[in-house]
Amino acid sequence: MEVTKKEKPLIVSISPHIKSEESVSRIMWSVNLSLLPALVMAVYFFGPRAFFITAVCIISAVLSEYYMQKVLKRKITIGDGSAFLTGLLLGMNLPASLWSLNPFTIHVPVIGSFVAIVITKQLFGGLGYNVFNPALIGRAFLLISFPKLMTIWSEPTAAFVALDAKTTATPLGILKEEGVEKLMEVFGDKINLYMQLLIGHRGGCIGETSIIALLFGAAFLIYRGYITWHIPVSFVGTVAALAWVFGGKGTGLFTGDPILHLLSGGLILGAFFMATDYVTCPSVKKGQIIFGIGCGALTILIRLKGGYPEGVMFAILLMNCFAPLIDRGFKTKVFGAKRK
Repeated sequence: MEVTKKEKPLIVSISPHIKSEESVSRIMWSVNLSLLPALVMAVYFFGPRAFFITAVCIISAVLSEYYMQKVLKRKITIGDGSAFLTGLLLGMNLPASLWSLNPFTIHVPVIGSFVAIVITKQLFGGLGYNVFNPALIGRAFLLISFPKLMTIWSEPTAAFVALDAKTTATPLGILKEEGVEKLMEVFGDKINLYMQLLIGHRGGCIGETSIIALLFGAAFLIYRGYITWHIPVSFVGTVAALAWVFGGKGTGLFTGDPILHLLSGGLILGAFFMATDYVTCPSVKKGQIIFGIGCGALTILIRLKGGYPEGVMFAILLMNCFAPLIDRGFKTKVFGAKRK
């Protein structure tokens, strides 16, 4: 049958037959865009040093990917936004004090970006083949290599021109070392404490402080369908439930403050923007819920019983190990197969 100019030929290909205008590049740049509000709030509270550190991470990540792909003779894919996103997430997981303490610590974010891109991503085969979240591996490497620099937090000044800053403790750090009574001394009362945590006026990593800004970006990703509720809701819900049951003072059960744990630390940043990484999380919906529950349980275990006040990073990395096994245990039903 001849095809005229007005008729389109019928193209038959192997399954799946689902077509979409979405691409890796479009998804990655959309995630980058969703993190912009949190970055703007970080610059507002911590000054230009927050922007400088994040920019160094992004530039280092993009250059590391470019030169590594050149060395390995692979297609250059720095334009797809994945290296940019890795650098952005790494920068948002670093303390702003890195710059204010000593500008010569510029090598710290550079090393972190190199580890994230070259070792965690490219040496495993590139985008889609890495086992662990690259940005979190980069941060974990820096935490082990430079523990002092990575655990000094800047006090938010809400002044864009500030380059120097006083150091302070994070709410989780105060809660772990001195208890909730000290938090009340610092913030006055619980209502004021919750409001400050929501807005972002507290010590912490560059991108984790403003919960409102993070939730705004997360809502955008859910609206566009780039992430689903399964991992974030199960992650956050598990933290809230276990914090309420076991997070109280002494040995009393059901006396904890789940809201404090939800609004503190990097829970929202991790649950919506890093645990949902397509490559390192399960692809099956039921498996994603199990993955989120595991992340939440490990997070609260480390917060309450571990040596670190925060456990989101370690929880996600540990659950990344189990993602392939979870997918294998929750295989989707095969249609058309016969029972033996």
